[in-house]
Amino acid sequence: MDLEALEHLVKVLDKSDVSEIEVKHSETGTRLVLRKAKAGEGVASGVTLSVSEPGETEAAPTRSSHTVTAPLVGIFHTWVKPKGKALVAVGDKVKVGQLLGSIQSLNVLYEVEATVAGRVHEILLEDGRPVEYGQALMTLEVAEDA
Repeated sequence: MDLEALEHLVKVLDKSDVSEIEVKHSETGTRLVLRKAKAGEGVASGVTLSVSEPGETEAAPTRSSHTVTAPLVGIFHTWVKPKGKALVAVGDKVKVGQLLGSIQSLNVLYEVEATVAGRVHEILLEDGRPVEYGQALMTLEVAEDA
């Protein structure tokens, strides 16, 4: 991949709502991952780049990303019971069916469950934020053992 194509991908990622782009080159076995970096206090947001060569990916299991999305419109919460603590944090392992949070809609709390097992990679919304149908709530890193 040439520098112009890489710069184009960074610009596309930066202007979009997508948080990650993965490009695989099957002939060489190279894998390129571009991720948006979260902006902290006083820190500008940006894009991080991760490239793995063929020799690197053979030793470790391949990891893929799964995005947990909102099943309905409402207010996202990291808890299921009011004034409860957050159900998951970045780095936590989750199982299929495990509660990840809730969405409050019309004064009813709807549970959000994990549909895949993995590790919480990023929580994209803060507690109490409004969500739209299909909006990304968090990403899970899923190990694919060959």
